[in-house]
Amino acid sequence: MCRRFRDLAAHPAVLSRAAGTAVAVRAGAWSEAAHRFLRRCAAAGSLHATYFLGMVRFYCLGSWAAGAALLARAAGGGHAAALYALAVVRFNGSGGGKADKDPRAGVALCARAAWLGHVPALRELGHCLQDGYGARRDAAAGRHFLLHAAARELAAASSSARRRGPAGEQDDHGGAAAASRFMVEWWALMSAEKPAASAADGIRCGAGEDAEEELRLCSHARCGRRETRRHEFRRCSVCGSANYCSRACQALDWKRAHRGRCGAAAAAARWLAAGNAY
Repeated sequence: MCRRFRDLAAHPAVLSRAAGTAVAVRAGAWSEAAHRFLRRCAAAGSLHATYFLGMVRFYCLGSWAAGAALLARAAGGGHAAALYALAVVRFNGSGGGKADKDPRAGVALCARAAWLGHVPALRELGHCLQDGYGARRDAAAGRHFLLHAAARELAAASSSARRRGPAGEQDDHGGAAAASRFMVEWWALMSAEKPAASAADGIRCGAGEDAEEELRLCSHARCGRRETRRHEFRRCSVCGSANYCSRACQALDWKRAHRGRCGAAAAAARWLAAGNAY
């Protein structure tokens, strides 16, 4: 009987319906067995596994082509988080050069994901319309989308709190939170394991460093994306010490933490520029 259950659990029809929680591997538990399980689920047709594996391959394992192909497959199946992930790739030209940036394609992907109810994509679309980035500037429409995103997020948080109590987590946005958590944990582990002797050599995994040769993490603590080339992410125009993969991450981090740090960082930079350092 146990063998039958095991065989049934490994059946493609079962793997194809794997939920986001079933494929949400933690970075500390990453192994070849976990990788193989995700590959089997993705091959069976699980959009959640396809998206999760695509994010891991693209941003953590450095397999940009394979990761983008998986994200495109999930997006083609109507996975909203994958559509938004591809939008961020298009906005930044990730995995390529500056010439590969395609803001119009990014906005189109955001619009599709927002139509499917993806709140981060709705927020990103609002900022793009307000800034006139990748689309004709329409401040009123952008503000409308941002207000709608805030309302949707508040409603999701309230619904989650009623279902799970005060400690309940907010909506995972189609597995996006699990993928971001994996990436945050992955780079934290990579940074901790890196020998101190090689801290000044090659690509660094930590966020917030100013060395020109390093690839930086998005400064939004819950994002986890890392640059695929130098200077890929946009910097805070005031202090220059924070880096963001998207306008949505910048807005979220401003409310969460950067608002209190930005002015102090900018003042310190001006003080140093004035020759006050010893």
